[in-house]
Amino acid sequence: MLIRRATLLDGTRVDIRTAERIRDVADSLVPERGETVLDAAGATVIPGLHDHHVHVHAAAAALGSVRVGPADVGDRDRLLRALRSATPGEDGWIRAVGYHEAVAGPLDRALLDTLRPDVPVRVQHRSGVLWTLNSAGLTRLGLSGHPDGRLRSADAGWGAELERRQVPLGEFSRALARRGVTGITDATPDLDVTTVGDWSGEIAQRLHVLAPGKRILHDDALDLDELVAWMKDRHDGGTPVAVHCVTAAQLVVTIAALRIAGAQPGDRIEHAAVVPDDCIPDLVELGVTVVTQPNFVAERGDQYRADVPAPEHRELWRVGSLLKAHVRVAFSTDTPFGDGDPWAAMRAAVHRRTPSGAPLGTTERVDAATALALFCGSADSPTTPRAVAPGEPGDLCIVEGSPDEVLAELDGDRVRATIVGGEPVWAPGRE
Repeated sequence: MLIRRATLLDGTRVDIRTAERIRDVADSLVPERGETVLDAAGATVIPGLHDHHVHVHAAAAALGSVRVGPADVGDRDRLLRALRSATPGEDGWIRAVGYHEAVAGPLDRALLDTLRPDVPVRVQHRSGVLWTLNSAGLTRLGLSGHPDGRLRSADAGWGAELERRQVPLGEFSRALARRGVTGITDATPDLDVTTVGDWSGEIAQRLHVLAPGKRILHDDALDLDELVAWMKDRHDGGTPVAVHCVTAAQLVVTIAALRIAGAQPGDRIEHAAVVPDDCIPDLVELGVTVVTQPNFVAERGDQYRADVPAPEHRELWRVGSLLKAHVRVAFSTDTPFGDGDPWAAMRAAVHRRTPSGAPLGTTERVDAATALALFCGSADSPTTPRAVAPGEPGDLCIVEGSPDEVLAELDGDRVRATIVGGEPVWAPGRE
Protein backbone atom coordinates (compact mmCIF):
# COMPACT_ATOMS: atom_id res chain seq x y z
CA MET A 1 0.00 0.00 0.00
CA LEU A 2 1.24 3.50 -0.83
CA ILE A 3 0.14 6.54 1.18
CA ARG A 4 0.90 9.72 -0.70
CA ARG A 5 1.20 13.32 0.51
CA ALA A 6 1.30 12.44 4.20
CA THR A 7 2.43 14.87 6.88
CA LEU A 8 4.41 13.50 9.81
CA LEU A 9 4.19 14.97 13.29
CA ASP A 10 7.39 16.94 12.71
CA GLY A 11 5.78 18.61 9.70
CA THR A 12 7.69 16.64 7.07
CA ARG A 13 5.66 15.84 3.91
CA VAL A 14 6.34 12.28 2.68
CA ASP A 15 5.04 9.25 0.83
CA ILE A 16 4.84 6.00 2.80
CA ARG A 17 4.97 2.47 1.37
CA THR A 18 3.74 -0.07 3.86
CA ALA A 19 2.82 -3.73 4.21
CA GLU A 20 3.15 -5.83 7.37
CA ARG A 21 5.98 -3.40 8.09
CA ILE A 22 6.73 0.02 6.68
CA ARG A 23 8.93 -0.50 3.62
CA ASP A 24 9.87 3.03 2.66
CA VAL A 25 9.36 6.66 3.64
CA ALA A 26 10.54 9.26 1.14
CA ASP A 27 9.77 12.64 -0.35
CA SER A 28 8.13 10.95 -3.33
CA LEU A 29 7.49 7.30 -4.21
CA VAL A 30 6.26 5.87 -7.53
CA PRO A 31 3.29 3.49 -7.28
CA GLU A 32 4.10 -0.12 -8.02
CA ARG A 33 1.96 -2.17 -10.40
CA GLY A 34 -1.32 -3.15 -8.71
CA GLU A 35 -0.47 -1.24 -5.55
CA THR A 36 -3.29 0.36 -3.57
CA VAL A 37 -2.76 4.11 -3.38
CA LEU A 38 -4.30 6.31 -0.70
CA ASP A 39 -3.96 10.07 -0.97
CA ALA A 40 -3.58 11.61 2.50
CA ALA A 41 -3.86 15.06 0.90
CA GLY A 42 -1.62 16.59 3.55
CA ALA A 43 -3.33 14.97 6.55
CA THR A 44 -1.22 13.88 9.50
CA VAL A 45 -0.08 10.26 9.65
CA ILE A 46 0.81 8.82 13.06
CA PRO A 47 1.51 5.33 14.37
CA GLY A 48 -1.73 3.49 15.05
CA LEU A 49 -2.82 3.76 18.67
CA HIS A 50 -2.34 0.85 21.07
CA ASP A 51 -4.72 0.66 24.05
CA HIS A 52 -2.56 -1.06 26.66
CA HIS A 53 -5.33 -2.28 29.02
CA VAL A 54 -8.78 -3.34 27.82
CA HIS A 55 -11.25 -6.15 28.49
CA VAL A 56 -12.36 -7.38 25.08
CA HIS A 57 -15.25 -9.68 25.93
CA ALA A 58 -16.62 -7.38 28.64
CA ALA A 59 -16.35 -4.33 26.36
CA ALA A 60 -18.19 -6.07 23.56
CA ALA A 61 -20.83 -7.33 26.01
CA ALA A 62 -21.27 -3.81 27.39
CA LEU A 63 -22.49 -2.65 23.99
CA GLY A 64 -25.72 -4.51 24.72
CA SER A 65 -25.90 -3.81 28.45
CA VAL A 66 -27.76 -1.16 30.43
CA ARG A 67 -25.44 1.56 31.67
CA VAL A 68 -26.25 2.49 35.28
CA GLY A 69 -23.35 4.66 36.39
CA PRO A 70 -23.72 8.04 38.11
CA ALA A 71 -23.52 9.88 34.79
CA ASP A 72 -26.08 7.52 33.22
CA VAL A 73 -28.85 7.25 35.83
CA GLY A 74 -27.78 9.50 38.68
CA ASP A 75 -30.13 8.34 41.42
CA ARG A 76 -32.30 5.45 42.63
CA ASP A 77 -35.45 6.55 40.83
CA ARG A 78 -33.70 6.70 37.46
CA LEU A 79 -31.98 3.38 38.21
CA LEU A 80 -35.43 1.90 38.81
CA ARG A 81 -36.70 3.26 35.51
CA ALA A 82 -33.64 2.00 33.63
CA LEU A 83 -33.95 -1.55 34.97
CA ARG A 84 -37.74 -1.71 34.60
CA SER A 85 -37.59 -0.57 30.99
CA ALA A 86 -34.70 -2.89 30.07
CA THR A 87 -35.42 -5.81 27.76
CA PRO A 88 -33.79 -9.12 28.70
CA GLY A 89 -31.31 -10.58 26.26
CA GLU A 90 -31.84 -13.79 24.34
CA ASP A 91 -30.55 -15.71 27.36
CA GLY A 92 -33.16 -14.09 29.62
CA TRP A 93 -30.75 -11.91 31.60
CA ILE A 94 -30.72 -8.17 32.10
CA ARG A 95 -27.10 -7.07 32.35
CA ALA A 96 -26.22 -3.65 33.72
CA VAL A 97 -22.76 -2.13 33.96
CA GLY A 98 -20.95 0.83 35.50
CA TYR A 99 -22.72 0.95 38.85
CA HIS A 100 -21.32 3.02 41.71
CA GLU A 101 -22.66 3.54 45.22
CA ALA A 102 -23.23 7.22 44.47
CA VAL A 103 -26.35 6.16 42.55
CA ALA A 104 -28.28 4.31 45.28
CA GLY A 105 -25.83 3.13 47.91
CA PRO A 106 -24.53 -0.44 48.16
CA LEU A 107 -26.54 -2.87 46.06
CA ASP A 108 -27.72 -6.24 47.33
CA ARG A 109 -30.22 -8.86 46.21
CA ALA A 110 -33.00 -7.34 48.30
CA LEU A 111 -32.70 -3.94 46.66
CA LEU A 112 -32.53 -5.44 43.18
CA ASP A 113 -35.59 -7.53 43.97
CA THR A 114 -37.53 -4.35 44.67
CA LEU A 115 -36.31 -2.82 41.41
CA ARG A 116 -36.72 -5.78 39.06
CA PRO A 117 -37.86 -9.09 40.60
CA ASP A 118 -39.33 -10.81 37.53
CA VAL A 119 -36.21 -11.75 35.50
CA PRO A 120 -32.56 -12.52 36.29
CA VAL A 121 -30.57 -9.31 36.77
CA ARG A 122 -26.85 -8.87 37.22
CA VAL A 123 -25.30 -5.46 37.86
CA GLN A 124 -21.57 -4.97 37.52
CA HIS A 125 -19.78 -2.43 39.68
CA ARG A 126 -17.74 0.06 37.72
CA SER A 127 -14.57 -1.35 39.30
CA GLY A 128 -15.23 -4.56 37.39
CA VAL A 129 -14.58 -6.76 40.41
CA LEU A 130 -18.11 -7.09 41.84
CA TRP A 131 -21.42 -8.32 40.47
CA THR A 132 -24.71 -8.01 42.35
CA LEU A 133 -27.53 -10.39 41.39
CA ASN A 134 -31.20 -10.39 42.25
CA SER A 135 -32.94 -13.51 43.57
CA ALA A 136 -34.03 -14.66 40.12
CA GLY A 137 -30.43 -14.44 38.93
CA LEU A 138 -29.09 -16.29 41.95
CA THR A 139 -31.65 -19.03 41.43
CA ARG A 140 -30.56 -19.34 37.80
CA LEU A 141 -27.02 -19.98 39.05
CA GLY A 142 -28.07 -22.42 41.76
CA LEU A 143 -27.19 -19.90 44.46
CA SER A 144 -30.66 -19.19 45.84
CA GLY A 145 -29.35 -19.34 49.41
CA HIS A 146 -26.70 -16.66 48.87
CA PRO A 147 -27.05 -14.03 51.64
CA ASP A 148 -26.74 -10.79 49.68
CA GLY A 149 -26.18 -11.54 45.99
CA ARG A 150 -22.81 -9.75 45.95
CA LEU A 151 -20.36 -11.89 43.97
CA ARG A 152 -16.77 -11.05 43.12
CA SER A 153 -15.82 -11.59 39.52
CA ALA A 154 -12.85 -13.68 40.63
CA ASP A 155 -14.82 -15.92 42.98
CA ALA A 156 -14.65 -19.57 42.00
CA GLY A 157 -17.84 -21.58 41.73
CA TRP A 158 -20.23 -19.14 40.08
CA GLY A 159 -18.62 -17.50 37.08
CA ALA A 160 -18.40 -20.74 35.12
CA GLU A 161 -22.10 -21.35 35.75
CA LEU A 162 -23.12 -18.11 34.08
CA GLU A 163 -23.75 -18.52 30.38
CA ARG A 164 -21.22 -16.58 28.31
CA ARG A 165 -23.41 -15.22 25.55
CA GLN A 166 -22.27 -14.36 22.07
CA VAL A 167 -21.15 -10.73 22.06
CA PRO A 168 -20.61 -8.33 19.15
CA LEU A 169 -16.82 -8.53 18.93
CA GLY A 170 -16.84 -7.16 15.38
CA GLU A 171 -18.82 -4.10 16.43
CA PHE A 172 -16.39 -3.48 19.28
CA SER A 173 -13.41 -3.81 16.92
CA ARG A 174 -14.93 -1.41 14.40
CA ALA A 175 -15.52 1.16 17.15
CA LEU A 176 -11.83 0.94 18.05
CA ALA A 177 -10.77 1.23 14.42
CA ARG A 178 -12.85 4.40 13.98
CA ARG A 179 -10.69 5.94 16.70
CA GLY A 180 -7.41 4.89 15.09
CA VAL A 181 -6.73 1.95 17.42
CA THR A 182 -4.59 -0.71 15.73
CA GLY A 183 -3.57 -2.75 18.79
CA ILE A 184 -5.01 -3.76 22.15
CA THR A 185 -3.79 -5.59 25.24
CA ASP A 186 -6.45 -7.66 27.00
CA ALA A 187 -6.01 -7.43 30.78
CA THR A 188 -8.71 -9.89 31.86
CA PRO A 189 -7.08 -11.96 34.64
CA ASP A 190 -8.99 -15.20 34.17
CA LEU A 191 -9.02 -15.16 30.37
CA ASP A 192 -8.66 -18.59 28.81
CA VAL A 193 -6.02 -17.77 26.22
CA THR A 194 -7.18 -20.66 24.05
CA THR A 195 -10.37 -18.72 23.33
CA VAL A 196 -8.45 -15.79 21.85
CA GLY A 197 -8.11 -17.66 18.59
CA ASP A 198 -11.88 -17.58 18.29
CA TRP A 199 -11.71 -13.79 18.18
CA SER A 200 -9.25 -13.58 15.29
CA GLY A 201 -11.88 -13.38 12.56
CA GLU A 202 -13.69 -10.53 14.28
CA ILE A 203 -10.96 -8.44 15.90
CA ALA A 204 -9.05 -6.41 13.31
CA GLN A 205 -6.52 -5.04 15.79
CA ARG A 206 -3.30 -6.72 16.86
CA LEU A 207 -4.16 -8.48 20.10
CA HIS A 208 -1.93 -9.18 23.09
CA VAL A 209 -3.06 -10.98 26.26
CA LEU A 210 -1.69 -10.47 29.79
CA ALA A 211 -3.14 -13.70 31.22
CA PRO A 212 -1.87 -15.76 32.97
CA GLY A 213 0.33 -12.97 34.34
CA LYS A 214 -2.50 -10.64 35.43
CA ARG A 215 -3.56 -10.46 39.08
CA ILE A 216 -6.27 -8.42 40.82
CA LEU A 217 -5.73 -7.49 44.48
CA HIS A 218 -8.32 -6.76 47.16
CA ASP A 219 -7.58 -4.69 50.26
CA ASP A 220 -9.32 -7.19 52.54
CA ALA A 221 -7.21 -10.11 51.29
CA LEU A 222 -3.67 -8.77 50.87
CA ASP A 223 -1.26 -11.64 51.48
CA LEU A 224 2.35 -10.66 50.84
CA ASP A 225 3.76 -14.20 51.03
CA GLU A 226 1.14 -15.56 48.65
CA LEU A 227 1.69 -12.70 46.19
CA VAL A 228 5.45 -13.28 46.24
CA ALA A 229 4.93 -16.99 45.56
CA TRP A 230 2.60 -16.18 42.66
CA MET A 231 5.12 -13.74 41.16
CA LYS A 232 7.96 -16.24 41.43
CA ASP A 233 5.84 -18.91 39.78
CA ARG A 234 5.00 -16.63 36.86
CA HIS A 235 8.59 -15.46 36.50
CA ASP A 236 9.86 -19.04 36.58
CA GLY A 237 7.52 -19.77 33.67
CA GLY A 238 8.87 -16.81 31.71
CA THR A 239 5.74 -14.70 32.19
CA PRO A 240 5.94 -11.06 33.33
CA VAL A 241 3.44 -10.04 36.00
CA ALA A 242 0.80 -7.34 35.77
CA VAL A 243 -0.75 -6.41 39.11
CA HIS A 244 -3.98 -4.44 39.47
CA CYS A 245 -3.36 -1.64 42.01
CA VAL A 246 -6.14 0.87 42.65
CA THR A 247 -5.38 1.72 46.27
CA ALA A 248 -2.26 2.84 48.08
CA ALA A 249 -2.30 -0.36 50.16
CA GLN A 250 -2.34 -2.53 47.05
CA LEU A 251 0.53 -0.57 45.53
CA VAL A 252 2.66 -0.77 48.69
CA VAL A 253 2.16 -4.54 48.98
CA THR A 254 2.91 -5.03 45.29
CA ILE A 255 6.14 -3.03 45.56
CA ALA A 256 7.16 -5.12 48.58
CA ALA A 257 6.37 -8.34 46.70
CA LEU A 258 8.35 -7.25 43.64
CA ARG A 259 11.35 -6.46 45.84
CA ILE A 260 11.26 -9.94 47.36
CA ALA A 261 10.42 -11.86 44.18
CA GLY A 262 12.69 -9.74 42.03
CA ALA A 263 11.22 -7.53 39.32
CA GLN A 264 11.65 -8.83 35.78
CA PRO A 265 11.56 -7.03 32.41
CA GLY A 266 7.97 -6.55 31.34
CA ASP A 267 6.50 -6.45 34.86
CA ARG A 268 3.66 -3.95 35.10
CA ILE A 269 1.53 -2.04 37.58
CA GLU A 270 -2.00 -1.75 36.21
CA HIS A 271 -3.88 1.49 36.99
CA ALA A 272 -1.74 2.95 39.81
CA ALA A 273 -4.84 4.96 40.69
CA VAL A 274 -3.22 6.19 43.91
CA VAL A 275 0.54 6.75 44.10
CA PRO A 276 1.86 8.28 47.35
CA ASP A 277 5.03 10.36 46.98
CA ASP A 278 7.26 7.82 48.70
CA CYS A 279 6.27 5.08 46.24
CA ILE A 280 7.65 6.91 43.20
CA PRO A 281 11.35 6.14 43.92
CA ASP A 282 10.38 2.48 44.39
CA LEU A 283 8.76 2.38 40.96
CA VAL A 284 11.87 3.90 39.42
CA GLU A 285 14.19 1.46 41.15
CA LEU A 286 12.11 -1.58 40.24
CA GLY A 287 11.91 -0.52 36.59
CA VAL A 288 8.28 -1.58 36.27
CA THR A 289 5.89 -0.13 33.73
CA VAL A 290 2.85 1.76 35.01
CA VAL A 291 -0.16 1.43 32.72
CA THR A 292 -2.60 4.09 33.84
CA GLN A 293 -5.88 5.69 32.76
CA PRO A 294 -6.06 9.50 33.01
CA ASN A 295 -9.54 9.33 31.47
CA PHE A 296 -10.89 8.56 34.93
CA VAL A 297 -10.11 12.14 35.98
CA ALA A 298 -12.52 13.35 33.31
CA GLU A 299 -15.06 10.58 33.95
CA ARG A 300 -15.09 10.28 37.75
CA GLY A 301 -13.23 13.34 38.99
CA ASP A 302 -16.18 14.97 40.73
CA GLN A 303 -16.76 11.81 42.74
CA TYR A 304 -13.06 11.76 43.67
CA ARG A 305 -13.30 15.36 44.83
CA ALA A 306 -16.20 14.38 47.08
CA ASP A 307 -14.71 11.13 48.41
CA VAL A 308 -10.96 11.78 48.59
CA PRO A 309 -9.41 14.34 51.00
CA ALA A 310 -8.14 17.39 49.11
CA PRO A 311 -4.45 16.89 50.11
CA GLU A 312 -4.56 13.47 48.40
CA HIS A 313 -5.98 14.68 45.08
CA ARG A 314 -2.50 15.04 43.61
CA GLU A 315 -1.87 11.32 44.23
CA LEU A 316 -4.71 10.28 41.90
CA TRP A 317 -3.96 8.96 38.40
CA ARG A 318 -0.52 10.50 38.33
CA VAL A 319 1.29 11.04 35.04
CA GLY A 320 3.50 14.14 35.03
CA SER A 321 5.33 13.39 38.27
CA LEU A 322 5.94 9.78 37.22
CA LEU A 323 7.43 10.81 33.90
CA LYS A 324 9.54 13.49 35.55
CA ALA A 325 10.96 10.83 37.88
CA HIS A 326 11.62 8.55 34.86
CA VAL A 327 9.01 5.96 35.73
CA ARG A 328 8.00 3.99 32.64
CA VAL A 329 4.41 4.98 31.78
CA ALA A 330 1.90 3.93 29.14
CA PHE A 331 -1.77 4.85 28.68
CA SER A 332 -4.94 2.84 28.31
CA THR A 333 -8.68 3.36 28.67
CA ASP A 334 -9.68 0.24 30.68
CA THR A 335 -12.76 -0.10 28.47
CA PRO A 336 -15.52 -0.97 29.30
CA PHE A 337 -14.83 0.25 32.85
CA GLY A 338 -13.62 3.48 31.34
CA ASP A 339 -14.67 5.25 28.16
CA GLY A 340 -12.95 3.45 25.30
CA ASP A 341 -11.93 6.62 23.41
CA PRO A 342 -8.14 7.03 23.70
CA TRP A 343 -8.36 10.60 22.41
CA ALA A 344 -10.57 11.50 25.37
CA ALA A 345 -7.96 9.94 27.67
CA MET A 346 -5.28 12.09 26.03
CA ARG A 347 -7.35 15.22 26.55
CA ALA A 348 -7.87 14.26 30.18
CA ALA A 349 -4.11 13.95 30.67
CA VAL A 350 -3.57 17.38 29.15
CA HIS A 351 -6.36 19.28 30.92
CA ARG A 352 -6.99 17.33 34.17
CA ARG A 353 -10.58 18.56 34.45
CA THR A 354 -13.50 16.75 36.11
CA PRO A 355 -16.91 16.39 34.40
CA SER A 356 -18.01 19.67 36.02
CA GLY A 357 -14.86 21.41 34.81
CA ALA A 358 -13.08 21.54 38.16
CA PRO A 359 -9.30 21.01 38.14
CA LEU A 360 -7.95 17.81 39.70
CA GLY A 361 -4.25 17.19 40.17
CA THR A 362 -3.16 19.83 37.68
CA THR A 363 0.53 19.28 38.53
CA GLU A 364 0.12 15.91 36.78
CA ARG A 365 -0.69 17.49 33.41
CA VAL A 366 1.37 16.59 30.35
CA ASP A 367 1.52 18.20 26.92
CA ALA A 368 -0.47 16.86 23.97
CA ALA A 369 2.51 15.30 22.18
CA THR A 370 3.42 13.34 25.31
CA ALA A 371 -0.18 12.19 25.81
CA LEU A 372 -0.32 10.94 22.22
CA ALA A 373 3.04 9.18 22.50
CA LEU A 374 1.84 7.22 25.54
CA PHE A 375 -0.70 5.49 23.28
CA CYS A 376 1.87 4.75 20.58
CA GLY A 377 3.90 2.00 22.21
CA SER A 378 3.66 -1.65 21.25
CA ALA A 379 2.41 -4.61 23.25
CA ASP A 380 5.94 -5.79 23.94
CA SER A 381 7.34 -2.32 24.59
CA PRO A 382 4.47 -0.13 25.86
CA THR A 383 6.61 2.88 26.78
CA THR A 384 8.60 3.14 23.54
CA PRO A 385 6.61 5.13 20.97
CA ARG A 386 6.65 3.64 17.48
CA ALA A 387 7.71 5.85 14.59
CA VAL A 388 6.56 6.22 11.00
CA ALA A 389 9.81 4.84 9.63
CA PRO A 390 11.07 1.88 7.58
CA GLY A 391 11.03 -1.36 9.54
CA GLU A 392 8.31 -0.25 11.97
CA PRO A 393 4.97 -2.11 12.00
CA GLY A 394 2.64 -1.11 9.19
CA ASP A 395 0.00 0.08 11.65
CA LEU A 396 -0.94 3.66 10.91
CA CYS A 397 -3.62 6.24 11.52
CA ILE A 398 -4.44 9.09 9.14
CA VAL A 399 -5.81 12.09 11.01
CA GLU A 400 -7.38 15.11 9.34
CA GLY A 401 -5.48 18.37 9.79
CA SER A 402 -1.96 19.59 10.36
CA PRO A 403 0.13 18.26 13.24
CA ASP A 404 -0.57 21.44 15.20
CA GLU A 405 -4.31 21.05 14.66
CA VAL A 406 -4.26 17.37 15.59
CA LEU A 407 -2.37 18.05 18.83
CA ALA A 408 -4.48 21.09 19.70
CA GLU A 409 -7.75 19.14 19.54
CA LEU A 410 -6.84 15.48 20.18
CA ASP A 411 -10.17 14.56 18.62
CA GLY A 412 -10.90 11.04 17.39
CA ASP A 413 -13.49 12.43 14.97
CA ARG A 414 -10.53 13.59 12.88
CA VAL A 415 -9.47 9.99 12.11
CA ARG A 416 -9.80 9.41 8.35
CA ALA A 417 -8.32 5.93 8.02
CA THR A 418 -6.89 3.17 10.17
CA ILE A 419 -4.39 0.71 8.72
CA VAL A 420 -3.18 -2.57 10.28
CA GLY A 421 -0.30 -4.42 8.65
CA GLY A 422 -0.58 -2.34 5.51
CA GLU A 423 -4.32 -3.08 5.10
CA PRO A 424 -7.08 -0.52 5.73
CA VAL A 425 -9.41 -1.73 8.49
CA TRP A 426 -11.48 1.42 8.69
CA ALA A 427 -12.22 4.46 6.57
CA PRO A 428 -15.44 6.41 6.03
CA GLY A 429 -17.71 4.33 3.84
CA ARG A 430 -16.08 0.99 4.75
CA GLU A 431 -18.58 0.14 7.50
